[in-house]
Amino acid sequence: MISVTICSPDPGLVTPWENLVSRASSNVFMNPVALKAACDTGFADIHVLLAWDETERPRRLVGLWALQARKIFPYWFTRLEGLPYNYAFLSSPVIDPGFVADVIPAFLTAIADSAALPRVVNLHSLDAQAPSYEVLLRELAVRGCETLKLSETARPVVTREFGVKKSGATRKKLRQDWNRLSALGTVGIVNERTAEATREAFETFLTLEAESWKGTQGTALLCDDADAAFVRRMIAALAEQGNASVALLQVDGRAIAAQVLMYCGTTAYTWKTAFDAEYARYSPGSLLVDKVTEELFSSPGIDAINSCAAEASFMSQLWAGRRTMVDMLVDLGPGKSLGFISEAARQLGHGHLRNLRNRLRAWVWMPQPRKVEIASPQ
Repeated sequence: MISVTICSPDPGLVTPWENLVSRASSNVFMNPVALKAACDTGFADIHVLLAWDETERPRRLVGLWALQARKIFPYWFTRLEGLPYNYAFLSSPVIDPGFVADVIPAFLTAIADSAALPRVVNLHSLDAQAPSYEVLLRELAVRGCETLKLSETARPVVTREFGVKKSGATRKKLRQDWNRLSALGTVGIVNERTAEATREAFETFLTLEAESWKGTQGTALLCDDADAAFVRRMIAALAEQGNASVALLQVDGRAIAAQVLMYCGTTAYTWKTAFDAEYARYSPGSLLVDKVTEELFSSPGIDAINSCAAEASFMSQLWAGRRTMVDMLVDLGPGKSLGFISEAARQLGHGHLRNLRNRLRAWVWMPQPRKVEIASPQ
């Protein structure tokens, strides 16, 4: 009853996609126009798995999973990435909830049987609370696939019903920062959803980011021509659908913070944040996200916001909700392949180095105890 086709990103998928996300769990990074932007700019080599319900006439799309083919060291080895391109933050497939038990096995079979696709799959930022996750684990176990769970983290989220911190020290500080900022001039939030306004506001975000510490360290989007070309095209394409906007915090008309937002179904995603370091003492990023949260939930259409951020981010101070995220490595071929062993070693080694770096940073910034001199008794 379920057939799976594998294709390149295609703008003709937009209508079936919109119909699917009206019923399915959300993942804005699988939007066909974002996938097409990555493909057209040469930013990623993407393969799109489409699950179709063949009992319907015309057949109906009931699942979509975009995977990136990526070469890694040693460079003869190619793996599949659950994140379809860099700057995506969720690898979960989008599946009609009534078809999860059928679509997941069909997707895995399609990958395993394809001569064109690698069988080692790196699933980074997989939503462990999505309906598809338990089905995926169960199907992998039934098939006897090699799996390695690399990490489990918590991502800050908020829903209309739960997660906004309405009291406490954080809320008090936000009020104080807003009042102090308001003393400097007229403060306001702008978040226009038109395509033209979004493109213009996105350039403001890019400039703010480039002028921040990210620009100094060479990690801002404008520091790499390929990155900049891709994200400009992606945001413009999403904005044409009404699925992207850039909220700006302004003082006397001057933007001092920008929050790039994406939308999919009833979920908003706080994709990227930047602010003017001159105003850092006023917590402009936190103020902007707090006001945007209030704005999004004040009107119908958005029921949840995904931070796209780690638990240690400032979002965790604003929102009490958490979503469990898992990184795992899977081998869909027979036995444990050399590719799986090599990738597992690389991933584990990278994790150890990252933990060591974080411990060193914490040690460097740890306040050193002051030496207290005790006077001798007279």
